[in-house]
Amino acid sequence: MLKALQRWWKYVTAAFSSKVEEKADPKIQIEQAIEEAKKQHELLSQQAAAVVGNQKQLELKLGRAIEEVEKLQGSARQALLMADKATRAGDTGAATQYEDAAQSFAMKLVAEEASMKDLKGLHDQSITAAMAARKAVETNALNLQKQLAERSKLLSQLDNAKMQERMNAALSQMNELAPKGDVPSLAEVRDKIETRYAKALGESEIRTDSVGSKMMEVEKAQLDAEAASRLDALRVGLGLAPASVAPQATSTVEAGEAAAVPEAAPQEQVKEGGDA
Repeated sequence: MLKALQRWWKYVTAAFSSKVEEKADPKIQIEQAIEEAKKQHELLSQQAAAVVGNQKQLELKLGRAIEEVEKLQGSARQALLMADKATRAGDTGAATQYEDAAQSFAMKLVAEEASMKDLKGLHDQSITAAMAARKAVETNALNLQKQLAERSKLLSQLDNAKMQERMNAALSQMNELAPKGDVPSLAEVRDKIETRYAKALGESEIRTDSVGSKMMEVEKAQLDAEAASRLDALRVGLGLAPASVAPQATSTVEAGEAAAVPEAAPQEQVKEGGDA
């Protein structure tokens, strides 16, 4: 039962983390990663500063130890010289005291040299550690610079992705606004109109080229000719020039003669009737 609960809890935690990861804003996550990298770099810099500070402190201690050793060495030499001088002067008591003082200086000198040796070893180690710390800080600084450059690149890619998503959404909306299956599109209506127009043109050509259309053309031409002939006869009766003769070609005299001819015909008919 306990294992089942543990598995269920792990599943819920993983599912929740997955949902949070899906809903998380990439821009915020990028800034979080950069802030974390800066924080780590700051901590590393502080640790490196502590290592370098320890080196400096050991250098100061080692310098004081060296000075103390040199001082003890000088004191021991001076005590030996004074003991030798007292011995030559026959002052045995003073010589003994100087010898004891030299012995004390020598003991301190040995202890101080041992301490100096330890400090020198620690100092050498601190130098190596300080060099490693400086190198680690420099390497991490380069990594941080790369991450900052990567952040700019990722933010640019994120902006491009958002713009592409907006374009895709706009195109999707355009597709949703397009005519559906039950409503004809403008292209379909155009195709139908062009089909009807082409069919009408085809029928017109067929009817124009048929025998019936030719017969109608012949009949129309005959009617036109008869009408033209009839109009010419009416023009002659009225003393006008036929349509086939240009108006400029008829002179005034010819027009008068043409007008006198119809008038003579009735007189001759009346005369003939009187004789009868």
